[in-house]
Amino acid sequence: MRSITSKAQEAKRNKRNQYILGGILIFVMFISVVGYGFQSSDDTTDSSTFEYNSYTFIPQNGIWYLQLGDFVLSFKYTPDQTTTIDSVLNPLSSYANNPLYLSSKTPEADYEISRNFDQVVLRRQYACLEGEECANPTYPVKTCADNVILIQEADIMNISQRDNCVFIQGPKEDLTRITDEFLYKVIGIK
Repeated sequence: MRSITSKAQEAKRNKRNQYILGGILIFVMFISVVGYGFQSSDDTTDSSTFEYNSYTFIPQNGIWYLQLGDFVLSFKYTPDQTTTIDSVLNPLSSYANNPLYLSSKTPEADYEISRNFDQVVLRRQYACLEGEECANPTYPVKTCADNVILIQEADIMNISQRDNCVFIQGPKEDLTRITDEFLYKVIGIK
């Protein structure tokens, strides 16, 4: 025989059962998310890492990441996928805590510079280099006394430096690859 319970006791028991069931569901969801997180990180670091001159690159979502001291740098191309271009460039430390001015009409190459240099420079700003064609006349005009990176379309691939100006030049479809070559040089990987 069933014992007689009041509506208040029955409501209290139902509420307690709902809390228990809710807690179990939250626990199962939490364990699922944690398990998926460990599975994802294991997949990206196993055999798909890339070694170059004792540097380890880890792929994730089509980007190669490199832990270098306190910085996590990211590249679209690995060092062996870039074209070696002879050039003498200032090291990354010369950009540290200084403003960086960027002049470019290529968003992909801009992004390569931005996501790596933003960790190092004081600030990044678009600008025009004195004597060069400007993408936007409202940008400030800078000289090679400032840290300026100019990314331009050209027939020949080239990376050169004049004072504090860096010129990254090449065919439009190769500018991101050439920009990664520039980054590997200033970081000291190539």
